[in-house]
Amino acid sequence: MRCPFCQSLKNRVVDSRLKRDGLAVRRRRECSECTRRFTTYERVEEVELIVVKKDGSREPFNRAKIIQGMLRATEKRPVGIEVIEGFISNMERDLQEKGEREVDSREIGERVIKKLYEVDEVAYVRFASVYRSFKDVNQFMDELRELLKDKSRMAAKGKKRKGGVKTEGAASGGKGYEDLADTLNNSVKRRGKRV
Repeated sequence: MRCPFCQSLKNRVVDSRLKRDGLAVRRRRECSECTRRFTTYERVEEVELIVVKKDGSREPFNRAKIIQGMLRATEKRPVGIEVIEGFISNMERDLQEKGEREVDSREIGERVIKKLYEVDEVAYVRFASVYRSFKDVNQFMDELRELLKDKSRMAAKGKKRKGGVKTEGAASGGKGYEDLADTLNNSVKRRGKRV
């Protein structure tokens, strides 16, 4: 392994640990030339997934890109990075187990949006606003209304959300989200538009 600081190939492993998910080994290495330490990760080499984008172009599956998008959606929300990384690891494994080398970007996007819906509705709305490419506030409000309907149905049935963080107002049929919808409507009306 090449040292990232001095480019020497002479180094030794100081510590090895299995990651929590058991899918990688974390190794601390010390360079014999410059004595600086660095970390490497060892994973089983699996079939590389190719993502087919909307325009038909293809690119390698990129965990970091998905993590970045989900972190942006969950910024300042009570969703831990371990939830995101665990979800992405499971999704990647599921996609590889299907045995297909290529996966449609829409399938990945829909899986991400479904997970965000389960764990945090605000993160879901943030992600959906970018992923669904709303053309105007009306489309955004339609999505928000659908979310409110789902929450009302769940509250009426008395079901609890799986694996998510309970947010204020969710138990009362989504009252917190109705307040958000009212705020958005009022904001739009002040600008002279009707939703």
